Amino acid sequence: MSGPQSRSAVRKRNRIQSAGSVRPGQGAYSRLSGGLYRDYFKRLLDVILSAAGILALWPVMAATALLVRIQLGTPVVFRQQRPGKGGRLFWMYKFRTMTDDRDESGALLPDEKRLTSFGKNLRASSLDELPELFNILKGDMSVVGPRPLLADYLPLYSKSQMRRHDVRPGLTGLAQVKGRNAISWEERFRWDVLYTEKLSFWMDVFICVETIKTVLKRDGIQAEGSATMEAFRGNEK
Repeated sequence: MSGPQSRSAVRKRNRIQSAGSVRPGQGAYSRLSGGLYRDYFKRLLDVILSAAGILALWPVMAATALLVRIQLGTPVVFRQQRPGKGGRLFWMYKFRTMTDDRDESGALLPDEKRLTSFGKNLRASSLDELPELFNILKGDMSVVGPRPLLADYLPLYSKSQMRRHDVRPGLTGLAQVKGRNAISWEERFRWDVLYTEKLSFWMDVFICVETIKTVLKRDGIQAEGSATMEAFRGNEK
């Protein structure tokens, strides 16, 4: 990449890095940008925000659960083991967006055949993610962090990519505001690792603001030519 596009990409990356940079000697700013926020304040904010979110959004969650029950049947909530901080597995909860349709041999049909228009709308609005507020309250997840991916991917990561598990996975993350499912795996992991390196209060604020914009614009909901994100099959040698 060269010319104006290259300069624009560099400016964007610098803006993200500056959001998480530490400025020595600036008192509260430095504390919010360093280890105190990572080790203590971030978890406190997660508890406060997730509890407040559950209390404020329970009517929305109840209505969504009812619609899922009517449109897709039971179970209403999809749960799956995902790796969290340190690669430790936990049960992640989401509202169900796909049917359980199977072929003649009993195997599940491809995602694009099981993802209904109702499910697509749930994903586009991110309402399917609301049950993860309970994961955040429990301590399995954070409001902001690399998204929890499949456990099957763990042995496929490079040493650098594995650093995404240095922090709790998040409801939203840097990769989500930089393209969501429309970017490559390589780029996604690059943003995830950058987040672990630059984690700060101001970085989290930046990501939350950008997440609201992304959800409202419904950007990057799916990868090109696929109903969902294409499976990660490892790094090219």
